[in-house]
Amino acid sequence: MAEHQRRVLSKDELLRKVWGADFDGAAHVVELYVSYLRKKVDSGREPLIHTVRGEGYVMRPPLA
Repeated sequence: MAEHQRRVLSKDELLRKVWGADFDGAAHVVELYVSYLRKKVDSGREPLIHTVRGEGYVMRPPLA
């Protein structure tokens, strides 16, 4: 997500980019790890990681 800021990445895209095309895991794996990332990255600040309902996730820096 950091490499593609402001671009919505689908769960399938994230699965392929992070775990590879041969990974047999389900989309809920992405949801789980995004939740871990949010706890680390967004803790105590304005959120960087956003859910785009029905599409995927996007990282947007806070507005200055």
